[in-house]
Amino acid sequence: MDFLSFKTINKNDSKNWIIMDAKDQYLGRFSTKIALIIRGKHKTNFSPNLDCGDYVIVINSKKIKLTGKKWINKKYIRYTGYPGGKKIIFAKDLLIKNSTKIIYKAVKGMLPKNRLGNKIIKNLHIYPSSEHKHQAQKPIQL
Repeated sequence: MDFLSFKTINKNDSKNWIIMDAKDQYLGRFSTKIALIIRGKHKTNFSPNLDCGDYVIVINSKKIKLTGKKWINKKYIRYTGYPGGKKIIFAKDLLIKNSTKIIYKAVKGMLPKNRLGNKIIKNLHIYPSSEHKHQAQKPIQL
């Protein structure tokens, strides 16, 4: 009996580098596009247990938009691990402090909550301005 015939063959194409501009984009809609691309769901060879998505470079994260009163009402909560260590930061303050974290947290929440999700999120590179350090990869503008 030939045991080689029972092996699963996964055809993985090479990964592409894609630039996405966050200028005047709404956070939720923009983050879903990023999550779809870095997960690989836009490809014909998508497999839910593999990292088959592309690399994404996000530029101009300072110019992201939120609808309604989310700039003053949306809270990001974390806990330090100490008694009374609950830390709350509002979206407006997080944009001033580190604008890349707003997009990072939105995309990370849309990925699987396992080791694969931790591996996939490393394919996302976010920059607050229009300059990035990935010119050698010849990224494609989306």
